Amino acid sequence: MSVAGLKKQFFKASQMMSEKVGGAEGTKLDEDFKELERKADVTSKAVMDVIGKTSEYLQPNPASRAKLTMLNTVSKIRGQVNSPGYPQPEGLLGESMNKYGRDIGEDNSFGGALMDVGEAMKRLAEVKDSLDIDVKQNFIDPLQAVAERDIKDIQHHLKKMEGRRLDYDYRKKRQGKIPDEEIRQALEKFHESKEMAESSMHNLLETDVEQVSQLSAFVESLLQYHRQATEILEEVTERLRERVNEAQSRPKREFKPKPRQSFDYGDQEHPNGGYSAGHVSPPAYAPAQAQYPPPPVQRPSIKNKPREPCCKALYDFEPENEGELGFHEGEIITLVRQIDENWFEGRLRGQSGYFPNNYVEVIVPLSH
Repeated sequence: MSVAGLKKQFFKASQMMSEKVGGAEGTKLDEDFKELERKADVTSKAVMDVIGKTSEYLQPNPASRAKLTMLNTVSKIRGQVNSPGYPQPEGLLGESMNKYGRDIGEDNSFGGALMDVGEAMKRLAEVKDSLDIDVKQNFIDPLQAVAERDIKDIQHHLKKMEGRRLDYDYRKKRQGKIPDEEIRQALEKFHESKEMAESSMHNLLETDVEQVSQLSAFVESLLQYHRQATEILEEVTERLRERVNEAQSRPKREFKPKPRQSFDYGDQEHPNGGYSAGHVSPPAYAPAQAQYPPPPVQRPSIKNKPREPCCKALYDFEPENEGELGFHEGEIITLVRQIDENWFEGRLRGQSGYFPNNYVEVIVPLSH
């Protein structure tokens, strides 16, 4: 950094300290600018929060949600990807129903009904795949582009404007010691950054047509999904009604127990080589083998804290969904990243997965 640059940084730091500690007043922004900044801030927060909540809506499971964020939209547009690449819960349920329906037998009313519903659930999974892809292409990705382009542009200009304001205020308060030409140049740069920030915020707020169109596309995708799901469920409902009528019209079979075998008290020796209870001698005494307590379980020591981010399991955690990481109390888990406010991703024994953060105690936190 040049000498002029170092000097400018010193001016800004001095002015910031005098405002926060000494109570000095800086250049005030007009009310129109403050109102524009407030609207842009609310819009930015809305975009970021809606992106996260939409992903949670499509995939409540954090493991599947993490995979959803890694979908490549370009490859799907080119037709290289026909599904999101992860199993839908409807599909997993359908496969389970089909399996046990075949095991029970299609000629059985319950087995046949399981297969009917299983096929319907697999069709629902395909419809859900289409919903995920449509929503990501037509709603999440455009909002993400706004976040990465417009919102970052606003943040850049606001930060630059604040730095130039501090530099101008420092020079203005030392008028007489600092040449007037430097003060005038500092004021011009401040106004230039202010106009750039105003322009970027105005551009964001003027994209409401695109944002409403994206919301419309999101609702249309939901409507199409529910229409297709309704058709599938109506078909399987009609099929199940037919099966209920068939089962009710079928005559019930009565249970007839098989005749019991009689016991012949005249024979001392049983046909299978055994003897009656009266001739059975008690078992011979055998001294019990000495038993020793099992060796103590070696727990990882946490006296010397590892350098990489990690945590210690407070309780046993049994995974219930695909992608979750199971562990036992006392084990040390390497932290990879934080999915959201409730879930971590970590590694243990060569496996990676997700687990709730209230089951562990962080030893070395993740670097931000």
